[in-house]
Amino acid sequence: MPVLFDDDFAFEDGNGPRATRAVNAWLRTLPTSGAPSPNSWRAYALAARDWLTHLRRHGVSVFGTRQDLVTALSTYADRRLSGPLDERLESSSWELQITALSRFYDWAEGEGLAKAVPFTLAVGKRMVQGRQVETRRNQARTRRPKPHVKVQYLESDFAGLFRYGLAGLGPDGLEDATFRGRFPGRNAAMGGLVLGTGMRSREFSYLLVHEVPPLPTEPTEVPIPWAVPELGAKGRKFRTTWIEYRLLAAVHSYIALDREMSRGSWKPSRPLVVEEADFYGGRINGRRTRWSALRPEERVRLVGPEGGSLLLALSYNGRPFVDWGTLFRRTARRIRERFEPRFPDVAPHRCRHTFAMATLEKLVEGHYRQAAQLAAATGDASGLALYLLKADPLLILRDLLGHSSVVTTEVYLKRLDVNRIYRAAWEKTRGAIDPAALAEADAEFAEEF
Repeated sequence: MPVLFDDDFAFEDGNGPRATRAVNAWLRTLPTSGAPSPNSWRAYALAARDWLTHLRRHGVSVFGTRQDLVTALSTYADRRLSGPLDERLESSSWELQITALSRFYDWAEGEGLAKAVPFTLAVGKRMVQGRQVETRRNQARTRRPKPHVKVQYLESDFAGLFRYGLAGLGPDGLEDATFRGRFPGRNAAMGGLVLGTGMRSREFSYLLVHEVPPLPTEPTEVPIPWAVPELGAKGRKFRTTWIEYRLLAAVHSYIALDREMSRGSWKPSRPLVVEEADFYGGRINGRRTRWSALRPEERVRLVGPEGGSLLLALSYNGRPFVDWGTLFRRTARRIRERFEPRFPDVAPHRCRHTFAMATLEKLVEGHYRQAAQLAAATGDASGLALYLLKADPLLILRDLLGHSSVVTTEVYLKRLDVNRIYRAAWEKTRGAIDPAALAEADAEFAEEF
């Protein structure tokens, strides 16, 4: 849990408790008030620190009058949105600042510490499940484009182009003579893994080589389950996603060739030496521990008895590699400059959206259902094949993405162009529909007027 303190390390003086003491009390409530992630705690603490520093610079009390706080917020917005480049924030970062400060002042009001807040709230009403509810919007938030006007995922041709780019290849799949990157085998295998499993950046960046599921002896149309450790997943929830055979084969090929060549003797300052490692865990510094119990900061310290990181992705001399956001952005920029001017920026989470859309498209078209039927016909009675035959597509996607509710999945999909998927599926199957059924449906709408 982060802690704020003043330059003199004091939390109170002759005037009583200082504002940092109140902020620290609020920070301690975050784990039980809807912000369980340590990353959120740190982001909120930094936002509060910047706000307190700004108030002190202008001689305004944290719990001052409404007029003083509003004026301070105006000067703060001016500095953070249009001030010097080294202090200016992106729109998303400003939204985070406002969210953190709004939550702090809501808490302070409830505790009786603040008699005024710096924000102006617009009150409105909307319908939720047939009931009219009151809504409030913080006017300090900036206007941003609607989600549907931005590219949220990669179409199949762009996804293929991205995988080629990671591998140092051109759009034709041949070697790109201008490519100057390193570790193309690793990058291509990991790119395919992300696009094929829908893992979040935190989840795939800290994967251990021992957590890769074994490759089936024969190719299969039914995807292979992949367990995502709960301490590496968002919200620390265990879930099982899947990956197609060809993508898993590429990962195993990387492990056997490129990764083996990169394995060295690297060790961190405080290594966690692993012996007797298997798919479930290993003996870490003499104590048997399951991989699922390890946090990301512990995973990067895992090394073999002779050195070398146990993370799946390695750099030189066996060092762990986790900076996938930068690598993906650079690859996207090179593709845009060299081959396709329309190619968008690619962040790890955009790969997750791409997985969701590609999976939903196959579910709607019945691809996985047909694969499960084929598996059942050949004597494969796996639980995954049965699950594919019995479950609804949205329930399957909910489980793969790790959402707590199918409603979350529906809202998530609403922000993506799912209409295209259902329209394409309809156009593909229309020729197989009985003409009498089509005529009957047409008659229903013909009678409407």
